[in-house]
Formats: sequence, C-alpha cells, structure tokens
Amino acid sequence: MVRRMMLTALEGIPSVMPGDDLVALVVEACKRSDLALEDGDVIVLAQKIVSKTEGRSVDLRDVVPSPKARELAEVAQKDPRVVELILRESISVLRCRLGVIIVEHRSGLVMANAGIDASNVDGAAGDERVLLLPEDADRTASALRDNFKSCLGRDIGVVINDSLEGRGATAR
Repeated sequence: MVRRMMLTALEGIPSVMPGDDLVALVVEACKRSDLALEDGDVIVLAQKIVSKTEGRSVDLRDVVPSPKARELAEVAQKDPRVVELILRESISVLRCRLGVIIVEHRSGLVMANAGIDASNVDGAAGDERVLLLPEDADRTASALRDNFKSCLGRDIGVVINDSLEGRGATAR
C-alpha cells in the first residue's frame, strides 16, 4: 500500500466572526478549490480561527486588574489588564520575568502568557481586543469532527493547532 501525505492550504476562508460555522466554511472552500474530502483526511485549523468563532475575544477596556495582576504586571512590564486575563485563564503562575509570565493554563499546558494574543483580532474602532485560547479545544475538535461526519458522511480528523510547538487538540 502506498501512503502519501499532501498538504493543501485552503484559500477563500473569510475573516471569521463569533458563531460562524467552521465546517461550512471549510466545505465551501474545498468546493471552490475543487477538493473532495475523503475518509481519513485531516483538517488543521489555527487556534485563532477557532477562538474567534467561539467568541473568545475580550476588550481590555472591560477588564479590571486585581492587586496580584498589578504586582505581576510591574515585574513583567505588561499591561495589568492582560495580566489579569492571564491569571483568569491559568491554574498557577510558574515564573514571571521581564516580558513574559509562564503559567500552567487551565487546560494543563505550560505556556507563556496563557496563550493570550493581540495580533489580528478584529473589533470595533477603539477596541483593545485580545484573543484567549478556545474554551476546550479537545471538545471543539470532537464536535467539528462529528459535524464533518454529519455534513459529508465522511470520517474527517480535526486538529486545532497553534504555533507553540507541541500544543494542539485532535479528534480522530
């Protein structure tokens, strides 16, 4: 049996909004690219697109930092509101130094700044938005896999990936 792996970047996925149907967006992009998903294919989705559809963005103007957040923010030289979100998303702080706070995320992963990201976050003018990691990436990957099965009648694997090496959720 010949095994091969092909990677195809789907074009035409729009900027997603909270509540968007990722399965429908992927299926449409596949159709436009003349690709047919088959049993055993795997779709890899960026964590950011999943977080956006789950509405995991926060406007920093709505965040009130705690005294602990202010203390760590001074050490790390970070926005105290971001540090407050880091604390909310984390089980424990493992290390704090200039520019970075290493935490155990509530998902159990050890990472910098609880994975909070301010790049490419859509919002209204004047927003100061940051994006949190998905609420439960494993559950989301499983739900997406089930939705692909319902929509296409195919067993499609789903990986929710992030640029941090070793971090991601899968559903096979």
